[in-house]
Amino acid sequence: MGTTSVLVVEDEKNLAEALKFNLERQGYDVIVEHEGHGAIQRISNDPPNLVILDVMLPGLDGFEVCRRVRTHSSVPIMMLTARGEEVDRVLGLEIGADDYITKPFSLRELQARVRALLRRGSGELSPPVTAVAESGNLRISPDARRVWLDGDELTLRPREFDLLAFFVRNRDLALSRRQLLDGAWGSDYVGDERTVDVHVRALREAIESDPSKPERIVTVRGVGYRFEG
Repeated sequence: MGTTSVLVVEDEKNLAEALKFNLERQGYDVIVEHEGHGAIQRISNDPPNLVILDVMLPGLDGFEVCRRVRTHSSVPIMMLTARGEEVDRVLGLEIGADDYITKPFSLRELQARVRALLRRGSGELSPPVTAVAESGNLRISPDARRVWLDGDELTLRPREFDLLAFFVRNRDLALSRRQLLDGAWGSDYVGDERTVDVHVRALREAIESDPSKPERIVTVRGVGYRFEG
């Protein structure tokens, strides 16, 4: 694990040093940046395996850092926020964050989320589907982690791909949000189940002809979602 690098972007120096100390005890190589511009440059020049990104940074806030990083990198991003409003959490996920954790948090919870994100990024928990699957004009290759719609390749974020692969594997079944989290995020994921809704919305934008009237990923009231195809 010693070769796994984590970038902590946090302007509160005491918290940054506490995170660095505890993550290094877990065997990670930890780099600290205290402001957004330096973090973007660091990610561009020497990409880490994971970014822990505070929302409230001086100058360039964490949301804008996440937006800019997502234009050129799919590195897993966990956002730290002192805010509790759902709108902030959803915004972070919609602009490309993979997870969030609200201050104050326990180090044990943080470590569990770090491990889960790193496993997702490595593909270690990819659904065990090997053959190319087809659903109408949609083709998905789990081994190659590639998706095509009408012959054109789509660009999906890692979690979006994992969720789509799990949907396809379990097509025509009504799946709860908890089942989708367990299948696509891993059973040790400890985040909010509403994370699923954000990623379903992104998938619908990518694969539905009319995302407002989905025909592939349909809502099952009182349960969750079903992939039809």
